[in-house]
Amino acid sequence: MRLISLSSLKVTIVILTVSLLSACGFHLRGDYSVPEELNKISVTSYDQYSTFTRMMKGQLRMNDVEIIPPAGNTPNLHIISESVSERTLSLYQNTRAAEKELTFRVRYRVTIPELGDKTFSTSVTRSYLDNPLTALAKSVERDMIEDEMRKLATSQILRQMARLKANIAADNMDLEALEHVQVKELEKQYNIKNIEIEDAETVPTSEEQSTLSESAEQ
Repeated sequence: MRLISLSSLKVTIVILTVSLLSACGFHLRGDYSVPEELNKISVTSYDQYSTFTRMMKGQLRMNDVEIIPPAGNTPNLHIISESVSERTLSLYQNTRAAEKELTFRVRYRVTIPELGDKTFSTSVTRSYLDNPLTALAKSVERDMIEDEMRKLATSQILRQMARLKANIAADNMDLEALEHVQVKELEKQYNIKNIEIEDAETVPTSEEQSTLSESAEQ
């Protein structure tokens, strides 16, 4: 009788534990440090009943963000659009697609009252093998991959919301424009002038110099 190693037993226990927790609806909570100004937010979408919209709301609740009805004085996360595209990475000998790459894209807008709004986009890419002999199994696998990409996209949106701390601190949603204005103010304050230097004149080669000398002598 073959003995099971202790390390293999530990790995099996971990896999079983994760599977049981996932089956019970438990998900690991990510700490994205969402700004306090966004702890209460309304969520609107081009399709309020889409799978991604439901996932986004669930991700927000898991990170202690309270979802409230839309109002003029509350922050808003609006999902503008989402799409899944694919491209072929490799082919079988019969020219059927062997490996495909899926890309999930989502555009969304974050609005903060008295501060403005900003539109973002995020994408997640995954590849998978497409075996025509197991079409049904591959269809199920593709659905699982797309759901995984949606979950990753919700996490990326939360990370982007966490980065808005700098915008809130600067009281401006467009930091690039704010930095440009600040640079211009510093240039004006300290009388800084940007002078474009023209390219230096080309120095003639020795052959060109000798030709010029002969021409001058003639």
